[in-house]
Amino acid sequence: MGNGGGANVVAPGYTKGSGLGAEIIGTFVLVYTVFSATDAKRNARDSYVPILAPLPIGFAVFLVHLATIPITGTGINPARSLGAAIIYNREHAWSDHWIFWVGPFIGAALAAVYHQVVIRAIPFKTKS
Repeated sequence: MGNGGGANVVAPGYTKGSGLGAEIIGTFVLVYTVFSATDAKRNARDSYVPILAPLPIGFAVFLVHLATIPITGTGINPARSLGAAIIYNREHAWSDHWIFWVGPFIGAALAAVYHQVVIRAIPFKTKS
């Protein structure tokens, strides 16, 4: 939850694990949405996608914030979390800070793997 300076910390009543999970899932949703909305293969099929890509991305950011503000104050961006922690510079901001690096990196990596392996997978050719 955002405390002074906008620093991200896990809100009282939530465990560090639930905070980490919220950051992983939130970042996954955002990064997967960006990959899907800007996929070059999709652009070839749907010429209108580049113009409309900011809409689903912005909506994903909005939904992730609705879901994770009560838990962690919504990190999903290590640079933003780091800047606020440096400015606020209090012990409780730093004690949870690792969550706002580990969560987004795991979430983004999972989204990248999911997008490449599952969504953009080359269909298997069957012998016939």
